[in-house]
Amino acid sequence: MTAFLLFLVLLGAWQLYVDLSGVDRILLAAPTEVASSLWTDRGLLWSNLVVTGQEVVLGLLVALVVSLAIAVVVHLSPPLRRAIMPLAAASQAIPIVLFAPILAFWWGFDIRPKLAIVALITFFPIVVTTLDGLESVDPALGKLLRTFGASRWRTLRLVEAPAALPGLLSGAKIAVAVAVIGAVLAEDAGATRGLGLMFTQANNQLETARAFAAVVVLTVLAAALFATLSLAERRLVPWAERSRNREGDAP
Repeated sequence: MTAFLLFLVLLGAWQLYVDLSGVDRILLAAPTEVASSLWTDRGLLWSNLVVTGQEVVLGLLVALVVSLAIAVVVHLSPPLRRAIMPLAAASQAIPIVLFAPILAFWWGFDIRPKLAIVALITFFPIVVTTLDGLESVDPALGKLLRTFGASRWRTLRLVEAPAALPGLLSGAKIAVAVAVIGAVLAEDAGATRGLGLMFTQANNQLETARAFAAVVVLTVLAAALFATLSLAERRLVPWAERSRNREGDAP
């Protein structure tokens, strides 16, 4: 309730600033104008949301699969970890605005360049949090399992993988907002549809209210994905939620 009231206060301050400051509406649209665009352009916004939403969700799924594979490989092989992790970290410094047109040249304007860009800019935080989960298991527990004849892969499947699941989901939640930004950048580099393209076209046409409406829809998309992952975390790894609650209650 407090967050909702704060949101209303911020909207009111925004509206008053636009009405009283004399700022050019081309630079900053009022909330009432954005709300009007959300309604009048609802069909256009929805059709483009479907495209961008597909890019974000599928790109995140690709990132999850790649991140899990990398985390398991570097966890099982310290030499590979020393080789792969610095390269994975360095990949985050790749200028996407420069790389995206190259992917569009290779693969055209279909969904593949968008998935690659979303996966590229989101996989690293998922790798780090998943790897932390894999390495959070007490080594004594692994030794105990091996004394009972459990293989290295069986230990990974029965003990380490469940321990890594909270980290995998936490990394995905961190990556959600970045995934939306990645999809927008990818569409800006080359696309025929999508909220990122719609935002760019509205800006170029000085349709500021429509551009802000596209941003609002992108924000809602990111919030909805975050909420979905939070729900999945509570359902799939309830022990992690209970552990955090106990830590929060501790003096």
